[in-house]
Amino acid sequence: MSRVLDPAPYDALLLLSFGGPEGPDDVVPFLENVTRGRGIPKERLKEVGQHYFLFGGVSPINDQNRALLDALRKDFADHGLGLPVYWGNRNWAPYLTDTLREMVADGRRRILVLATSAYASYSGCRQYRENLADALATLEAEGLELPKIDKLRHYFNHPGFVRPMVEGVLRSLAELPEDVRDGAHIAFTTHSIPTSAADTSGPVEDHGDGGAYVRQHLDVARLIADAVREETGVDHPWELVYQSRSGAPHIPWLEPDICDHLEELHGAGVPAVVMAPIGFVSDHMEVMYDLDTEAKAKAEELGLPVRRSATVGADPRFAAAVRELVLERAAVESGRAVERCALSALGPSHDLCPVGCCPARAPKPAAAGADSPYA
Repeated sequence: MSRVLDPAPYDALLLLSFGGPEGPDDVVPFLENVTRGRGIPKERLKEVGQHYFLFGGVSPINDQNRALLDALRKDFADHGLGLPVYWGNRNWAPYLTDTLREMVADGRRRILVLATSAYASYSGCRQYRENLADALATLEAEGLELPKIDKLRHYFNHPGFVRPMVEGVLRSLAELPEDVRDGAHIAFTTHSIPTSAADTSGPVEDHGDGGAYVRQHLDVARLIADAVREETGVDHPWELVYQSRSGAPHIPWLEPDICDHLEELHGAGVPAVVMAPIGFVSDHMEVMYDLDTEAKAKAEELGLPVRRSATVGADPRFAAAVRELVLERAAVESGRAVERCALSALGPSHDLCPVGCCPARAPKPAAAGADSPYA
């Protein structure tokens, strides 16, 4: 990695996230934003919103993003990287379009985007790029000068993302009763998505059984399991499982579900389980409800000891990884040689999403890719 902390040609970093309600009155409007265009009745949204109402109508994701913003700004300042960091969301304030409008007013013309999703998929990458294109189209209609936007590559196998999760699993194992610790299985969890979306995730050459989405998650799970074995001397069995399924029941989604997996492990006599949510950057609502509430209730019903390891969140090593990724991309754009940091055989991901990468069912313009109308 180059030690010259030069972010040129970039003049700002945008943290782009999903967003979430910050009070009971926000829940249904937030869900209306998330499901816009799908024709879901408000009464159904109120039912879905019960997950949020259990936590006072507040999603933890916004506070977690504020913590990450603080961590990024501190890391950048501590290392002399003079790059301002902004924050915009897809589905709640601060909205992406408003933030981009602010950035243009501040004179930002070359913007790097950090999405709070580490893996390739339509919902985890291309949909963010579509939202960027929508926002740019709005600014263009307002007669504003459009900035050039690039997106940081997928960081699933960057050590600054992986190492905090390794330590989270080690802590969770240490919290288990000693008599069941060595026999514990690790359930690596991520968001379930339709199998058709998984199969077409990543570049076209990666399409097929599970696509890049499954392949990348298996890669991270293997990295963590190997590190745990090296540091404990115990080879814990593990499996990649899924959570947070939604949508019509007749449409195939990735399986097994975490609760079904816990039942299967209990039936096989497994003495304990560590749930490791590797598919999520922070402990937001889907982690707190689907794992800390539903899955833990299932484990209690079964009498199965479980622990849930922490996500990366605002860990300083993740903030440092973002700094390295910013400098890496700046070097590439400036034509300088750079070492790309990646732990696994899959290597570093692509800088520019190619044509056909994570396609949508209905084609829409997407920024920050080879097919961007805003090159």
